[in-house]
This record gives sequence, structure tokens and C-alpha cells, in this order.
Amino acid sequence: MTEFQSLKNHFLIAMPNLADPNFFRSVTLLCEHNEEGAMGIVVNHPTEVTTSELLDHLEIKVSADFHERPVLAGGPVQTDRGFVIHHGSDAWQSSLAVSDQIMITTSQDILLALPQQAELDDAFIALGYAGWGPGQLETELAENAWLSVPATPEILFETAVKDRWQKAAALLGIDISQISSLSGNA
Repeated sequence: MTEFQSLKNHFLIAMPNLADPNFFRSVTLLCEHNEEGAMGIVVNHPTEVTTSELLDHLEIKVSADFHERPVLAGGPVQTDRGFVIHHGSDAWQSSLAVSDQIMITTSQDILLALPQQAELDDAFIALGYAGWGPGQLETELAENAWLSVPATPEILFETAVKDRWQKAAALLGIDISQISSLSGNA
């Protein structure tokens, strides 16, 4: 029996033939992955809502010079639940360290700080998450639905949302636009 290999702190890069609209050309940051399943957040599917609109809806004031960014569709599960993806810091009430440099926070204190703190200028909000039951992700990987590569803060915080799919694949030395969406067995 082989030892379980966690893909926590990896990107799942959707192969071109993955047609599910929740994951089409997606990059998913795996926040947890163990023998009981996996949880991740899609980091490249923008919604039509901006961060300032969402904060306004929550009655959190933003200034005119607020660094605007889109709110992302983080996955099809619990789409009313928000996650703030940001650089590493343990200053928030409810945070999960994905790595030393990548954190996920779900508490309201970070939302209140978003318009105030310059160090959160590259943080972004995702609504919902993706989840896999025991063995489900491993099956999808074996079926070539996904590529995986260690996650980098540069893709999350320095790469435009629209470019993340291609840039994440480039970490593997792949031009994903050159991969056929057709597959077969020999």
C-alpha cells in the first residue's frame, strides 16, 4: 500500500476537456487534502460583483482610492460563504495556513480591515468552495481531469485573474492552450 500524498498547497489546473462550468479552465487552490477528502477554492472565476460592492452590502465603508478587485466564484459548495485569500499572517480570528505565504480567513475582522490596510491590497474574496469526498479527487486526477503543481503566491497575488489558468500551467512548462481537449486510449 502506498503512503497518502497530500496536495494541500497545490493548484489543480483544469484540463481543457473538463466541461463542468464550475471548473472550466479553472485553477483551484487546494486548502486541505487528506484521506477524508479535499477542499479547495477556485481562484480564477470572477463574478460580476466587485469587492467594494460586497463590502458595501455588508455595510463596510470603503474609500474612493480603495484597490478594487473582483469577487471570485470559489466553487459550487456553500456559495453564500466567503473566504479571503491573503498573504500569511496570524492576525485574524479564523485563519487557515495553506502555506507560510498563503492564508485563508473566514472571519469578519479581515473584511473590516480590507479597506484600511495596505498589506491587504492583493487579498481577494471568493464565495463558495469546491469539495471532494474520500478518493474522489484521486479518481479525477487518474482520469486526467486535472494537472497539479505546487501553489505559488505569485500566481495568486501578482497575476491577473484572467491569466491564472495559463500561468499556473506554465509552472509545469506547459502551454495549456496547445493541449487538445480530445482524449483517447491506446
